[in-house]
This record gives sequence, C-alpha cells and structure tokens, in this order.
Amino acid sequence: MTSIAGRVAVVTGGASGIGRGIAEQLIAEGAQVVIADVQQDALDATAAEIGATGIRVDVTDPASVEALAAEVIERFGSVGIVVNNAGIGALGRLADLSLADWKWMIDVNLWGVIHGITTFLPLLKANPDGGHIVNTGSMASFSPMAGGGAYAVTKYGVAALTEALAIELEEDGVPVHVTLLAPGTVRTNIKNSTRNRPAELAGGLADVDISEGVAADLRWIDPIEAGRIVTRSIRNDDLYALTHPDWWHIVEGRQAAIRTAFEKYPVDASAAAADAS
Repeated sequence: MTSIAGRVAVVTGGASGIGRGIAEQLIAEGAQVVIADVQQDALDATAAEIGATGIRVDVTDPASVEALAAEVIERFGSVGIVVNNAGIGALGRLADLSLADWKWMIDVNLWGVIHGITTFLPLLKANPDGGHIVNTGSMASFSPMAGGGAYAVTKYGVAALTEALAIELEEDGVPVHVTLLAPGTVRTNIKNSTRNRPAELAGGLADVDISEGVAADLRWIDPIEAGRIVTRSIRNDDLYALTHPDWWHIVEGRQAAIRTAFEKYPVDASAAAADAS
C-alpha cells in the first residue's frame, strides 16, 4: 500500500474540478498538497480556500513543469505523490478540426501527462519509499464517442502510457505505482475549456455543456467523490480508478466488438502449420 499521510503531493489542474477534489481529499488524509494550474487567479483563490500551496504551471511547456518540480523540492524537500490531472474537454467532429485544434488538445491532455512523468518519475524513484503517480484519463480512454474523437485520442494515449508504465515499474522492482483515473460524468467546469486556449491555436473545437445534452440523464458526482476514489486507489495501489463502475456496459460493447473481430476469421491450423514448416 502507498501511504498518503505526511507525503508531499502535487496535483496539476488543481485549481478547480476533479483536481481540486483530489487535492482536498489528499489534504483530508494528511498530505501536504501543492496545486498547480495555468490560471493564476483561480489558483490563488483555491489554494487559500483549501489550505494548499499554489504554484503556477503550464503543463504544455516542459520547462514550466521542470520549474514546478524544482520549486516543490526547494520548498518541501521531496515529492511522493504526483497527479497529472490538467486537461481540456472541448468537442468537435473530426472533419471540422484544424491542425491547431489537434495541437491544443494533444499538448494539454497528452503532452501534459508526458511532461509530468518525465519530470517527476526520477524524483519518485529516488525516494526510499517510492511514491505514486495518478494520470487522469477518462471513460473515453476505453470507448470513444462522436464529437469527442480528438479528446479520445489523447485519453487512449494516457491509458496506454499508464498501463505501459505500470508494467515497466513492476519490472524495475521499484516501489513506485501508477493509477489511471477514468472519470465519467463529474460536476466540473471542463465545459469552459476554451477560457485558457492560446489565441494562435483557435479552431473548430468548442465548449459543450454535456450536462444539458446527451449526458443529462446520467449519474453525476461531485469532485470530492472523485477525490475519495483516487485516494483509495493510491492507498491500494490500484491500476484503475473508476468513478462510474456502473458504466461497464459502455466498455463491454467495444470489447465484444474486438473479440468478434478476432474470432471472425480464425486461423486455419493446417495452413498455419504448413507456413511454419
């Protein structure tokens, strides 16, 4: 199990939404928490409200993430838990997207996680008692939807990155564990993702409030509940942290389609034997 009490934890995208919920729960369980965010006013306000340390970061910039890590080490001496949570959720059909749309989405949602791992993993591995990384994916890490193709590409990437890292950490035999957080519908301000969009990366992706659309009738949870699920997964070294285990039917449909494809054209055993010879 990974202990939380007494650890220094860093949560990117920690000024609001799921990041804030995770930060609040980590504090409740005894961690010293640094929240990092690109939006300075929200960062300052949240840090004061929840009792965290706020440090501005732009996760799309590796130098900014490195500066964050350096400041955390300078202030606290170590870091034991890293939550790569910063992300955006603007939507748009693939035919309507520009390269600028793709760059913005991938820079934040995938490169942001890559930068976090590249920067913080060596620090965690250097700890005698290791540590834990949480990467925020999505239910879209397992099943895409129309209008969310670019988003799903990044979240599939985060899932693959997390799963591969888990395998390698186990092979290395170091006490560092990793969790993929796959949230479903959580009450956040991800519907306002474009507020921090660089002007030069304008394009077809747009904010959509799915709570008033196709997802209006789904089960919605508050960020603090997502935070409790994350800390439970940290304590238990779970590879997956699911906010909506009741959504298995969504994932199962895709898995069934893949299995059907594998079984559709079975290999002829005699032909395979002949080829082998």
